[in-house]
Parts: sequence; C-alpha cells; structure tokens
Amino acid sequence: MFSNYLIGLREGLEASLVVCILIAYLVKTGRRDALRPIWIGIGIAVAIAMGFGCALEFGSQELTFQAQEALGGSLSVVAVVLVTWMVFWMRRTARHLKSELHGKLDAALAMGTGALVATAFLAVGREGLETALFVWASVHAASDGTPRPLVGVALGLATAVLLGWLFYRGALRINLAKFFTWTGGMLVVVAAGVLAYGFHDLQEADWIPGINHLAFDISGAIPPDSWYGTLLKGVFNFQPDPTVVQITVWLLYLVPTLAIFLAPVGFASGKGKVKEPDDQGKQPSTASPA
Repeated sequence: MFSNYLIGLREGLEASLVVCILIAYLVKTGRRDALRPIWIGIGIAVAIAMGFGCALEFGSQELTFQAQEALGGSLSVVAVVLVTWMVFWMRRTARHLKSELHGKLDAALAMGTGALVATAFLAVGREGLETALFVWASVHAASDGTPRPLVGVALGLATAVLLGWLFYRGALRINLAKFFTWTGGMLVVVAAGVLAYGFHDLQEADWIPGINHLAFDISGAIPPDSWYGTLLKGVFNFQPDPTVVQITVWLLYLVPTLAIFLAPVGFASGKGKVKEPDDQGKQPSTASPA
C-alpha cells in the first residue's frame, strides 16, 4: 500500500504543481478570463487518464492467461521506462519548470482559447497517462486480491492535491528539490520491483525462459500471506521465491539507476553546476518552482 501511496503522491504532486503554476500566473497577470479554458484542459486530461486506466484493467480481463501475462509484463516494462525517464527529467528541469510553463502560457494566451485548453491538457495529460500506466502495473504486480493498492493510490493523490492547494495559498513551504530527490529515489526502488515482476509475467507467458529456475526460495521463513511478507510485498514488491531472471533484472536496473540518480546533478551528462552571473554580477536564483 505504501508503494502505491508513494506513486500517487509523487505523480500527483507534479501535476498539482503544474496546475498551481498555471493558475497562479493567470491570476497574478489579471487574466482570470483564461481560467475556464485551463480547467477544461485539465478536466479532459484527467478524464482521458482515468479512461486509459479503465481500458487497461477491463480490457485485459477478456484475454487468455498467457495473453494477460504478456500484456502485463510488457506494460510493466514500458511503465518502468517512463517513470525512470520522468524522475530524471523532473530532477533536472524542476528549477526551470516555472519559467518554461510561463513561456508556453504566454504563447497560448496570444493564440486564443483553444491553445489554452491544449496547453493545460498537454501539461497535465502526460503526468496523468504515466500515472495511470504505472499505477496499473504496480497494482498488477501487487496482486493481493484486496483494494489496498487502489486505496493507497487514492490517498497519495488526495495528499498531492492538498499539498498543491497549500502551496498555492502560500501556507506551505518545503524544499522541493530534496523532496523530489528522495521520493524519486524511493520510486526507483518501487520501479525495480515492478520491472522484476514484469519479467516474471513474461516468463509465465513463455516469452522468456527460466520460470522454474529459482534464485532462492525463502517462503518458509517469509510466508507471502504473513503480515511481514505482505508488508515487504506492498512496499518493495518482494517475492520470496524469485527466478534467476527476476533477481538479475532487479539488480541490473536498481544499482546503476539509483547510483546515477543520486549522483550530483549533471553527472550523467558530464555537465557541472556552472552558473552564469547576471548583469549585476550576481548568481541567478535557484528557487524551487512552487
């Protein structure tokens, strides 16, 4: 449940920040008349994301077992690729997100209502589709037969909306750079479990061999139906009897990805944190986008 709460919180807060930036900019510039198209675009994005999630869930139920496993495994891999790209992208661009959105909003205001709707839709829609896919993959990996994963996601999204509202009202100040670094690192751990389970699905679909070649089996020490087994499963997608392929994939993804993610910003691209002085010879601000 915690891992799904983290997904809802992390993804939902990004979308909430985007909405806050758009709304605050229009209010501060006296363009309240443009708020309605923005909300329409946001509403369309949320509806499409929810529809996408429903299509994944109910559409897959009509497939054969092997087809379900192949679909679940393939989409789990896609979801991990997307969420990995997202956490790295957010870490690198969070400081410039506000100015980037302001520039797009200025251009949309000059073009008219349709452009405003499209701007809000694109800004929020990407987050929504990524969230729907990763939540579906995570819930599919949990597969405990209870509504707890969905409850966790709902609580995470509700918390994100509340935090976004508090940011907008100026009632809450936190270091967003550190927040996204820590939650991003935890999300990488969650993604490693989803990826390993996705490869297990592909093995059950006979796409990858080795389904009976276990790395170890500690089901006797950590029963899957025990409270601690359930806790490990919910937080880390832990499996007491993983295959060799699962363990290999988990290690090959988690170790280098987490090391690069937690390295200083610019390490992966070879760029240092060099700042150009402004016209007065002062260093530019590095304030968070909230």
